[in-house]
Amino acid sequence: MAWDTSTRRAELPTDWYSRIRPAILQRDGYACQWRTDGQRCGAHANQVDHIGDRHDHRPENLQALCRWHHARKSSAEGAAARRNPTTRRPPEAHPGLA
Repeated sequence: MAWDTSTRRAELPTDWYSRIRPAILQRDGYACQWRTDGQRCGAHANQVDHIGDRHDHRPENLQALCRWHHARKSSAEGAAARRNPTTRRPPEAHPGLA
């Protein structure tokens, strides 16, 4: 996600950078919490990720991730959202071609 065109920061609580984010990084020991085959990545974490609902900022919904895993997760979530069927109406047939 390109932060220069994103509105995501405006959706975060005002104390995200001063209190919430530092608390999660410290809680997780600045270690990436991403798990593959039951093994934790453990690389240096400098990102805080919402596990579920991106509007739920409770500590149990947040985890520290390394930059690589956070980008991978965000990319997968974006791709999944693009695959979901749209709620737009299907285009109508041109009256002259019906």
